[in-house]
Amino acid sequence: MRYVFKTSYDADIRLFKHNAQAFWYLLLLTVAVLLPFFINDFLIGEATLVLIWAICGMGLMLLVGQTGQASLGHAAFMAIGAYSNVLYQQYFSLPFLLSFPLSGLTAALAGALIAMPTTRLHGIYLAIATLAISVLADDLIVMLEPITGGVAGLFAPDIEVFGYVINRYGNPNELYWLVLLITLAVVLIYRNLLRSPTGRAFAAVRDSEVSARAMGVNVARTKMIAFAISCFITGLGGALMGHFATIFTNETFNLIMSITLLLMIVIGGLGTIHGAFFGAMVVVFLPLLISVTRDSVTSALGMSSVTVPGIENGVFGAILIGFILFEPMGIYGRWVKIRTYFELFPFYRKDMFRRQKSYLKTERSR
Repeated sequence: MRYVFKTSYDADIRLFKHNAQAFWYLLLLTVAVLLPFFINDFLIGEATLVLIWAICGMGLMLLVGQTGQASLGHAAFMAIGAYSNVLYQQYFSLPFLLSFPLSGLTAALAGALIAMPTTRLHGIYLAIATLAISVLADDLIVMLEPITGGVAGLFAPDIEVFGYVINRYGNPNELYWLVLLITLAVVLIYRNLLRSPTGRAFAAVRDSEVSARAMGVNVARTKMIAFAISCFITGLGGALMGHFATIFTNETFNLIMSITLLLMIVIGGLGTIHGAFFGAMVVVFLPLLISVTRDSVTSALGMSSVTVPGIENGVFGAILIGFILFEPMGIYGRWVKIRTYFELFPFYRKDMFRRQKSYLKTERSR
């Protein structure tokens, strides 16, 4: 059993709780860096896609899990990041090192503008408003055909960094390492943001807007900042998704992607960085697992492989229902419970993680 003795307030805001935790994360990072030397190109592509989904998931997690603002339209900001990144390179001849962060800033600006009239909305009303944004973004991409390419879409050029060209199919290992580096940077930004006064204001707004206002937190401004930073991270993920897909259209970032992104962080573990990565693994590897299982079953029965339309969404929905009913804390929440059981054994109590109301109805400001 490990005890953390805190002798100053600095212990509460350290990046790692103790040296052992830092060692395990460093070991995990080492494994991630060396991964391309042990798996084939196909699995490298899947691992890259997991990291891209994790970046997008962290963007939405900051808004939903840390600030308590539901969103069903974050695929629209992924589209803004993807399209602006390519357009900056095509029309302004900007290199990737400039167009990439600018695409995130463009998505952040769009998110801030949308957050201004929607900061007074709560719950299902905010979800409906963001849902409408996702639908409108799909129509705007088609309407702005001279710029966006309409239904034909855009072709993402190769990534060029200091004269070195990176392509998904030509050198997938280099693309993986680039995305891994960006993912690590986003994780550090996210983690440090949570330790800052702004991150604490996010948590205060999430738990009780009345209490946050009483503590001097500007609730409307905090929500707008959360929305802007969330869209910035999501826009970066969308830009990488565009380069990974090489060709993308208005149907690439549709409403289904927005819903999948939200379900992903719920299954992974709402309110945690780990949840974004666990949820990304489910989103990427679930279709692959279904495909392998289907081929194995049909081969064992001597039948030809049959593709059932919508089976991935059906299984994904069933998994979500199962987690909501039996493990609302998600995959990471289940891991925390298992870890706590062994850390506290034999003093672990069954009701230690019993679900409780996070706020009263009277605590919501109207």
